[in-house]
Amino acid sequence: MEFENRPTPEWVGDVDLGVRAWVGEAAPTPSDPVPDGPDADPEAVARKILLDQLTGQARSRSELAGKLAAKGVPDDLAARLLDRFEEVGLVDDEAFARAWVSSRGPGKGLARRALAQELRRKGVADDVAREALDEIDPAEEEETARALVRKKLRSMRGVDGDKATRRLVGLLARKGYSPGLAFAVVKDELASAGRPGPT
Repeated sequence: MEFENRPTPEWVGDVDLGVRAWVGEAAPTPSDPVPDGPDADPEAVARKILLDQLTGQARSRSELAGKLAAKGVPDDLAARLLDRFEEVGLVDDEAFARAWVSSRGPGKGLARRALAQELRRKGVADDVAREALDEIDPAEEEETARALVRKKLRSMRGVDGDKATRRLVGLLARKGYSPGLAFAVVKDELASAGRPGPT
């Protein structure tokens, strides 16, 4: 007979598989007795977390410690790995602080005070931050403040002297400049632009 040469479908004898075949559903795949393989080595996992975090940008030791803690890496393992990463130069808070200051100062127009707050939030020790901040030239910091004021003044053509002064001093204050420097720079730049100063 013609049907005798056909292979027997896998669902024969199993009602559930027969119904699935009839409605066009795939048979469930058998479960793997070891679905995830062996447990991952915690040190290898922690090392990968650190390397992933350091790809593309430097980070402070404190930031990396926080990331490891968030991923459940034990404190003793995290400390040992961070020490090793420091030994080989992959983690260096001094270099991190210098790079942060050199990029955020001129790039974002931030003054020493604002940069110090950012470094503190990054977990950089105050003495390490102070060394990096001491490299800022006060004359350059003042010139950065002047550049910020000049740029903002271009969009304030119809604004009177008092309002312009408040806005410009507020801008410099948000960037971390001291009130004395902010008022002096704003007054000079308004005068240089031929704009009335505060009344």
